[in-house]
Amino acid sequence: MAAASDYVENRTLDFWLKANSQTSSAPSTVYVSLHTGSPVDDDSGANEVSGGAYARQSAAFGTISNGSVSTNATITYPVATANYGTVSHIGIYDASSSGNLLFHGAVTTSKTIETGDQFQISSGNLTVTMA
Repeated sequence: MAAASDYVENRTLDFWLKANSQTSSAPSTVYVSLHTGSPVDDDSGANEVSGGAYARQSAAFGTISNGSVSTNATITYPVATANYGTVSHIGIYDASSSGNLLFHGAVTTSKTIETGDQFQISSGNLTVTMA
């Protein structure tokens, strides 16, 4: 995952080049979302899964090294009570609902989630890289 949203790009430039004039602060928790299509940098047309007991899940990240950081705990979604469709992308948000899209990208292998399935991202398998 390497795509930063417009929000993150603008805040990063402001922080480093304009002395944090918009007074950005880091979210205390970030949440991973599941999508059936690619979110775009401005978070329009995000195709986020909804219904069927779906909820964004919090994520914890380990040590940053060489411009990259990976999750350090498994992320487990609730058992689906309805079909989600085919999950092809994920996003990272600064809130459990609504909020600002921070990063987004495609999953390695799309997965169709049907009633009774449970989506999981194993520890270390979600990596954000700044290039």
